[in-house]
Amino acid sequence: MKKNIMRIVFLAMALTLVLAACGAKPEEVGGFQIPEVEEGKFNIAMVLIGPHDDGGWSQAHYEGLLYVEENVPNTNVAYIENVPEGADSEQIFRSLARKGFDLILGTSFGYMDPMEVVAGEFPDSMFIHLTGIKSNFTNFGNLMGAMEDMKYLAGMLAGARAKQDGETKLGYMATFPIPEEIRLGNAIALGMRKTCPECTLDVRWINTWHDPIIEKEAAASLFDAGAYVVFTGADTPAVADVAQEKGKYGVTYDWFGSCKVDACLTAPYWLWGTEYARITEGIIAGTYTPGYDYFDANTGALGLYGFMEGQELTPGLKDLDPEVLAMVKDTLAQMLAGEFTRFEVFTGPINDNKGNVVLPAGQHLEQVDLDAFPEFGLPCSVDVCMKWWAEGITAELPE
Repeated sequence: MKKNIMRIVFLAMALTLVLAACGAKPEEVGGFQIPEVEEGKFNIAMVLIGPHDDGGWSQAHYEGLLYVEENVPNTNVAYIENVPEGADSEQIFRSLARKGFDLILGTSFGYMDPMEVVAGEFPDSMFIHLTGIKSNFTNFGNLMGAMEDMKYLAGMLAGARAKQDGETKLGYMATFPIPEEIRLGNAIALGMRKTCPECTLDVRWINTWHDPIIEKEAAASLFDAGAYVVFTGADTPAVADVAQEKGKYGVTYDWFGSCKVDACLTAPYWLWGTEYARITEGIIAGTYTPGYDYFDANTGALGLYGFMEGQELTPGLKDLDPEVLAMVKDTLAQMLAGEFTRFEVFTGPINDNKGNVVLPAGQHLEQVDLDAFPEFGLPCSVDVCMKWWAEGITAELPE
C-alpha cells in the first residue's frame, strides 16, 4: 500500500514538473527575452540597437538576417532589439553564448568592448561586431563596408541639386564623434565639392543612433539655418519627413525602403544579406577566419536609391543636370565593378577645413586612416588619422 502511495506521489510530482516545464517562461535578462536555440541547426542571434522595423539601420540588418535563414540551409535565426550599448549588451551577449548560439552578431559601435569580453569567455561561439576596430582573429571579428562610396555619390547629387536651385548650404546630422561618422561626413563633402565647389556643409551632433524626435529637431535646426539638403547618419527617415514640411530635400540612410516621400533626394543603403550568408557559410565549412572584414560596392552589399536595377530616379533627381547624372551613374558602375573603391574616394589632393593638406595629389588614405583616431595608437599613414573635417565643412570637431 505504501509503495503504491509513493508511486502515485512520484508520478504526480513528475507530471507537475513536466507541466511546469511546458508552461515555463522564457529566460529574461535585464528585461530582454533570450531566445532558444534549435538542436541540429546552425543558430544565429543578432543584437540590434533599435527596433527591427526602424526604417533604417536595424531594419537593414534584420532583413539581412532573414536572407540568411532563407538562403543558407539548416540555419535558425533570432534577434533581440532595442539593446543599449554598454553593460546591458554584455549581459545579453553572455546569455546568448550560454544558450549555445553558434554565431552572435552585434550591430552597433558601442557593443565592441562587451563583445570582446564575452568572446574570450566562450571560444566555441563566433562573435562578429559591426563598425568597430577590434578582433582577436579566432572567434571575435569586425565587419563593415565602404558606405563612403555611396555617401560620396550622394554628396555629388546633393551639391548639384543645391547649385541648380541657387543654393549653397547643405547639412549633415551626425550621431557620435567616431571615425565612421567623420569618414562618412568627409565623403559627403568631397562629393559635394565635386559638383558644387562653392557649397558648404554644416554639422549637428545628435549623440543618438535612434531617436525620431531628436532627429527631427536636429534636421529642422539645419534647415532653419539655411541648409537646402540635409543628410542623416541616424537610423530613421525623419530627415526626409522634415524636408517635406520645409519644401527642401533630405537624404535618408541605411535601408532601401527609407526613401518614401518626394522630398527624399536619395538614400545610400546596405544589403547585409549576402555578407552575412558568406560569413555563415564560411563558419559552417570551417574556412572563415574573423578579422577586419571590410567590403566595397562590388560585393553587391551597398546601394544608392534611384540608381540600382529596377529603381527610378526620385522626383528631386529627375530634372537634375544630365551631365551630373551621367557622372554619378558612371562612377557607380565603376564602383560595382570594383574599379573605384573607398581609396579612390579618399585620394588627394585633399585639404581639411583649416587649410591644411591632408593628402597631396596622387596619394590615398590607407584602411587604418579611415578607421582610427590618433588616440587609438594605430599606425595611421597620416598623422591625423580620421580626426579632421574636409574643406567645405563649416563645423568644428568636438574635443
